[in-house]
Amino acid sequence: MSSPAPEQPARPALLMDLGGVLVEDKLSAAAAKWSARLGITERDFVTAVYAGNDSEVLVGRMSGPAWWSVVRERLALDEDGVAELRHDLAGEPVWDRALLDVVAGLRGRARTAFVSNAWPDARPNLAPFLSVADEAVLSCEVGFAKPDPRIYTHTLRLLGAAAEESLFVDDVPENVEAARALGMAGHLHTDSADTRAVLETFAARLPQADRD
Repeated sequence: MSSPAPEQPARPALLMDLGGVLVEDKLSAAAAKWSARLGITERDFVTAVYAGNDSEVLVGRMSGPAWWSVVRERLALDEDGVAELRHDLAGEPVWDRALLDVVAGLRGRARTAFVSNAWPDARPNLAPFLSVADEAVLSCEVGFAKPDPRIYTHTLRLLGAAAEESLFVDDVPENVEAARALGMAGHLHTDSADTRAVLETFAARLPQADRD
């Protein structure tokens, strides 16, 4: 009887947020514009757009169009207004190309994944660059969102990676702390240069790229 094949060692992995890290966060500019237009506070605007979405649209229990109907009613917008607002928040994503290049350079040396709390209509907007990583895990598709530990463990399983060999990067402190609680190294993103330095340090400890 043949012996079972030895288990492959877990590979190092990078798990990285999208919005606010690799993709420019447009919320501040949108909040300033729309609060002034509607005569409400920026806080009230953010509440109208996002309150309740964590347990509904963000985890795929409600469709994007259905959620935008809720927002339309809350802000008393017409269809053109909703379309403009959607564009202000998510249209034409602006990527940090320097950071993206660092992630691309890890292919063959570490497993990589983008891990994002995202609405159901996010993937088409992000599609041109998602292939830079091995996996793209969106909360609306898997049914749980950061800082729920399930989104981290799900991603690690997809990558065949161990938490203690992995680095997680996000701009939300609670999300970073959740990753650290699972044994991952965690970096809180505050600016591009600092995060590039952290990724370069991570890369320096990796084996050379596979040649096969």
